[in-house]
Amino acid sequence: MLEKIRLNKYLALCGVCSRRDAEKYIEQGRVSVNGKMVSQPAPLVDGTEAIAVDGKSIQAASEVKVWAFYKPAGLVTTHKDEQGRETVFDYVKSQGLSERVISVGRLDLNSEGLLLLTNNGEFAQFAESPKTEWKRVYRVRVYGDVSKLDIDQLQQGITIDGVQYRQVDVELEKDFSHKGQNAWLQVTLTEGKNREIRKIMEYFDLQVNRLIRLSYGPYTLGNLKIGEMREEKVFAK
Repeated sequence: MLEKIRLNKYLALCGVCSRRDAEKYIEQGRVSVNGKMVSQPAPLVDGTEAIAVDGKSIQAASEVKVWAFYKPAGLVTTHKDEQGRETVFDYVKSQGLSERVISVGRLDLNSEGLLLLTNNGEFAQFAESPKTEWKRVYRVRVYGDVSKLDIDQLQQGITIDGVQYRQVDVELEKDFSHKGQNAWLQVTLTEGKNREIRKIMEYFDLQVNRLIRLSYGPYTLGNLKIGEMREEKVFAK
């Protein structure tokens, strides 16, 4: 890397974290350049320096890479878990992925399905941004009376407990039987706030008992089985 860029951007390009989180790391005194701890404003670097986070040396990835991972329920999407639970990153490392990666968005502990992993924080920010307008499609099983769902209201956007959610498209699976209390829905988001689907369903007195992400923008789960991953083409504007 020859062109000098701000340190927080460099850390994002290395896949350490997002640019925003890198700023926090710098403020917390966790980042050093040539052996000296740095603080804001982030200095300019070109990658020839000895850069470390929490004492660990950081090197820029030679190219942007993206992996599709079928996250099993029960894994935490974080690099370190205070409760000692197994994380997504522990799991993929045990499966042979040696590169430093971060996730594109998250799936909570009990959710499963497509989770994108990348070695590049700039790509993660691009893919997560509402401005990119990449749709996230989920297959969701709910318990309760689905007739309470106001699909038209959801398409217009909805505010719950002071939080505004953008358009949400919901379709009831055609083979749904009204004999039971469980129903499968297909839910499409263009934003994906924290626990968005679960909170929306709770608002309509529905309990989510299974949530599977099927696609994220141009990336799909395809024929991946639980716990499997594959490298993907990099899509970006």
